[in-house]
Amino acid sequence: MPGENLSRDEAQERAALLSVDGYEVSLDLRSAVGTAEAGARTFRSVTTIRFRCSEPGAATFADLIAPSVTAVSLNGRDLDPGEVFDGTRIRLEDLAAENELVVDAQCAYSRTGEGMHRFVDPEDGETYLYTQYEPADSRRVFANFEQPDLKAPFRFEARAPEGWVVWSNGVGELTDGVWKFAETKPISTYITAIVAGPYHYVTDSYSRTFDDGTTLEIPLGAMCRKGLAPHFDADDVFLVTKQGLDFFHDHFDYPYPFGKYDQAFVPEYNLGAMENPGLVTFREEYIFRGKVTQASYEGRANVVLHEMAHMWFGDLVTMEWWDDLWLKESFADFMGAFALVGATRFKDGWITFANRRKAWAYRADQLPSTHPVTADIRDLQDAKLNFDGITYAKGASVLKQLVAYVGQDAFLEGARRYFKRNAYGNTRLGDLLSALEETSGRDLATWSRAWLQTAGVNSLTPQVILGADGRVAELSVLQEAAESHPELRPHRVAVGLYRRENRPDGETGPLVRYARVETDVDGPRTVVGELAGADAPELVLVNDDDLTYCKIRFDETSLATLRELLGDITDPLARALCWSALWNLTRDGLMPARDFVGLVLRFAGRESDIGVLQTLHAWADSALTHYVAPDWRETGGRLLAEGALKELRLAEPGSQHQLAWARFFAAVASGRDDLRLLQDLLDGTAKIDGLDVDQELRWALLEPLAAHGVADESALAAELARDDTASGKRHQVRCLAARPSAAVKAQAWAQVVESDTLSNALVEATIAGFTQASQRELIAPYAEKYFAAIERIWAERSIQIGMDVVRGLFPSLRDSQETLDATDAWLAAHEGAAPALRRLVLEARDDLARALRGQRHDAGTTATSAG
Repeated sequence: MPGENLSRDEAQERAALLSVDGYEVSLDLRSAVGTAEAGARTFRSVTTIRFRCSEPGAATFADLIAPSVTAVSLNGRDLDPGEVFDGTRIRLEDLAAENELVVDAQCAYSRTGEGMHRFVDPEDGETYLYTQYEPADSRRVFANFEQPDLKAPFRFEARAPEGWVVWSNGVGELTDGVWKFAETKPISTYITAIVAGPYHYVTDSYSRTFDDGTTLEIPLGAMCRKGLAPHFDADDVFLVTKQGLDFFHDHFDYPYPFGKYDQAFVPEYNLGAMENPGLVTFREEYIFRGKVTQASYEGRANVVLHEMAHMWFGDLVTMEWWDDLWLKESFADFMGAFALVGATRFKDGWITFANRRKAWAYRADQLPSTHPVTADIRDLQDAKLNFDGITYAKGASVLKQLVAYVGQDAFLEGARRYFKRNAYGNTRLGDLLSALEETSGRDLATWSRAWLQTAGVNSLTPQVILGADGRVAELSVLQEAAESHPELRPHRVAVGLYRRENRPDGETGPLVRYARVETDVDGPRTVVGELAGADAPELVLVNDDDLTYCKIRFDETSLATLRELLGDITDPLARALCWSALWNLTRDGLMPARDFVGLVLRFAGRESDIGVLQTLHAWADSALTHYVAPDWRETGGRLLAEGALKELRLAEPGSQHQLAWARFFAAVASGRDDLRLLQDLLDGTAKIDGLDVDQELRWALLEPLAAHGVADESALAAELARDDTASGKRHQVRCLAARPSAAVKAQAWAQVVESDTLSNALVEATIAGFTQASQRELIAPYAEKYFAAIERIWAERSIQIGMDVVRGLFPSLRDSQETLDATDAWLAAHEGAAPALRRLVLEARDDLARALRGQRHDAGTTATSAG
């Protein structure tokens, strides 16, 4: 659609021309319920924008994506909607110095999670609404200037069905049938929000008295669908919220500026959460319907704190354009982990960060689409795809490195100055660096060029030379970079030496650290002089304590030690770093994937950190699916299922480790006996002491039964009758699409690719069911259909659905040179396709090529050593 993809140049030109004084937005949401007329269900949206123009007589445009516009007036002059509105933009000509634009439109409710999303709960028939805008979907709800640097105060009002409550960024009250909300501070369009419906709503409050004697009172609220209310542990959400507010007030020295703090857990949400000031939205899967491990609670707490950090980094101070998206996302990602460890019960948050979050970054930074943390964002499609592992996790890792480089106190003081200097404004990279240079006394230009303005990840490898006395004569760190991104960077690292502890009884003890040195690594080879003369190590860990962002490599002695003694490392962070490094070796084709599977089978049962254990399960499954030689898959699957069942039976009854092993066993079960056990656990004819087969676990057991043809459509219908909820429906849809039938696959494909009737959540569930690793031959014919369809899908669907389809249906399970060639042929024939679409295909191609390299390496070994 012309004009929908706003470019950076257009935004800069408009920002130079306009200043926005305020918005008044009136929405009529009563059409959300009842019978809709033919065509798209719509709501009335009336927007008044007051703005100034620096060049009277100039022309510009407002943004609006809507089925129709009823009326447009500019400075009291009626404009013909048919002439000025093209479906995405409203042309505005002959502007005055001061202007008032009024737009009366019919906007569409969404089923894709973009704009005003409408959801009907199948359990009770209730309708729920919420908005999601980032980066540029507020224009689907009201007319505006959709770019982050045209901030303004907003006044919202809404009419809603009888009995509903409406929430927005400001405090609201119902007056004469209209919900009216307090004017916001100046904020960007993409963080305005509306939530409306018969939500279950719980309240609390936060109070903070500052050193000057003033007291800040923040009303707290949390909400979810009524059907989830019995499972909603709002007390824990409020606990983490209060701990976070205390922590950020302690460290930021800037009172929370947005009045109230509501948190809405909403259905069919595309993201983890969104930092709308005063009304944060979350995916409702953070409300746990069954038993979960502590890793799930930690993950939710991290997201609560990540979004809270955005109140300062992103909402109070906002990037000018999406090039500097990292200014908010990297900081929030870092601050989420920093506050998690510093303020809550989750003291091992940095382990999760090192093991799981950084894995996301390492993958993204080795794709052909990798980019500097400060990216070149040409337009909104670029922006949408850059909410990625670079912008979030690599950026956060780089900030952790910066804290080690300049010191925590200087870093936080720089942040405080940055807030105060730029409150309610927009910034670029230089604004932050200048504040940090002031507080640290360091010139950060060189650091910034190396870490923020170049792409790629370095590898650090220890080189140990022992003297005749058996001690370390010299220990150096070798730094390497990929040919495509050859930048070598300055790294502040800790180098740890480990060996087995000798016990008084003569027995060999655990693997412990006996020496640690912090040093600066720069250039291709750095000698760590402080470790000369140390006892010979059995293991050298070159990024001990995870201070920098790098791929850890090992010398031969260290790798041999890990193969035999990985489970003996006592420090959980060091152990997690070693696991992460071994997984990177596997993905890079330097360790046979079957060796990694073997390490998981040997040592994962001894892993104490539940988050690390669940990550190992995911990595082992990925190794089996993508990286082992095809002729070893059956053997590897059998070994993983045997190992998982063994650990399941050995786990402490009722423990979170038992639950994690149960879910992993279900994920890898394929043999007749294993599937029979899953069925018996469902039926209750088999029991494992302490294992509670609750509703969520029942669905986890059912999916492999469906995928292997054991559970048929009637069994899945019976389970839905048992769990006739929105969550149950998503599970059922996934399981239905998982069945091993050509007709089933054809139907699933048609529902996603040939039709747009499914909501975003059901598209996601259908794709997940369709792509089963045990059904490679069954879905192989869809590779050709995929390449024939994706350009049409990208043109016709919303960008979110387009991303889901292009990523989710790429024929990665048809892992052959033939598929690689077909991908290259599509890319060669579609050089003019949308850059964002080409990027997604290039990324999928890179993953496939990496998998094929891993398979070749695995096939060339019989579990021999690799380094």
